[in-house]
Amino acid sequence: MDETLIVHIEKESKVPQQQQQQPQQEQIPLLKSEHTQNHEIQENGNHDDTDLDKTLQKLELFLTLLGFNQSSVLSIVLSWIFFLLLGVVLPVVILELNNCPGCESGQIKSFELDILISQALLAAASLLCLSHNLRKYGIRKFLFVDRYSGHMERFSEQYRKKISDSVRLLVLWVLPCFLLKTAREIIRILYVPHESWWQSAAISLAFITSWTYITTIFLSASVLFHLVCSLQIIHFNDYVKHLETEHDCFLLIQEHVRLRYYLSKISHRFRIYLLLEFLIVIVSHFMTLFLTTGYTGLLTYINGGDFAVSSVVEVVGVILCLNAAAKISHRAQGIGSIASRWHALATCTSGEVSQMRNSTSTSSLEAANRSSLVYNFSESDLESLDFVAEPTNTQLASYMSSYQKRQALVMYLQNNPGGITIFGWTVDRGLINTIFFIELTVATFILGKTIIFTAH
Repeated sequence: MDETLIVHIEKESKVPQQQQQQPQQEQIPLLKSEHTQNHEIQENGNHDDTDLDKTLQKLELFLTLLGFNQSSVLSIVLSWIFFLLLGVVLPVVILELNNCPGCESGQIKSFELDILISQALLAAASLLCLSHNLRKYGIRKFLFVDRYSGHMERFSEQYRKKISDSVRLLVLWVLPCFLLKTAREIIRILYVPHESWWQSAAISLAFITSWTYITTIFLSASVLFHLVCSLQIIHFNDYVKHLETEHDCFLLIQEHVRLRYYLSKISHRFRIYLLLEFLIVIVSHFMTLFLTTGYTGLLTYINGGDFAVSSVVEVVGVILCLNAAAKISHRAQGIGSIASRWHALATCTSGEVSQMRNSTSTSSLEAANRSSLVYNFSESDLESLDFVAEPTNTQLASYMSSYQKRQALVMYLQNNPGGITIFGWTVDRGLINTIFFIELTVATFILGKTIIFTAH
């Protein structure tokens, strides 16, 4: 009997164990299916981002060819050696070896050396600042299109379009300047006395190659800054759409804090570059004005054509930076007015107000029916208010709560506009007007001095 009882107990104990093992075996395929589903979602997301990845890879390759990608010690050394050889040493050696008898070669050489110094300084500042940021953050974080920001899946197509437009913008400005420089060199070959056509052609080709390399570096840095600001405009446009549809003021404040943080990061990364660019361009233009107006000889396109070409390139770079910075600053400052309009419309057309009006209107009708038995004469507006039922405390509290939240959001957006800043100065129309009037004042002063000196 004991053996039969033991066998029976063992059989009963094995049954629940088998029942417990069966659900575990059934749960394994479910876990596998969830894993495969997540894997498929990741594959679909990666498939959607392939176009953006390819665009970023092409952009990174282009920047590497220009020397901006300095991720290692070897790449840093090679980049700066190539820059010094092609952008500085080659034109200086050609200017020293090039003799132009009978064409005031000394004065032309001084002109071209001044132009070369300003162009080399601009390219060196661009290469130094941009390569430092790219080495520190990488191309994705530098452009704020990394996966950790949480917006790459939504705006990947817009990101790709903006990057493609920036590349076209660079070609659009480099190509006319290149044609202008080539025309100047061809005219100099035709009208300047020379010993050999091949020697003059080789010298002009070397000048054009060095100038194109330096100019492309400078304009690429300006276009990169323009691209970073253009990508942030996408997020500000999206924020305006959320402002019109989103009713949670806390989420709107969080999103604006993130956008303002991105603008502060952009300002911090580009402030040295923008400051150096503005200073070098302003000093270069004043030196150009002083040299051209103080020159007593005949100034032609042969001896002074590089002044026009370099001035055009410098103005284009500054305009690209100022346009991008002012555009994103004005977009950030305009959020406050849009929020004020949204707050006014929400206050005037609120559903809570309509509910309060409906409740008060029904109660006022009942009160009017009761009062018609007593009063048979028409009442004024002030007297009729005595029969309008007041809204309840709950309705007033809910309405005032939403109103105060919207008011707090509007006050926050108006007092924290954000924008691109250079050591505290916001780059907007006010700063652009200040720069313009400072340059106009100094230019007038230089013109007055040089015209007086040449008249004597």
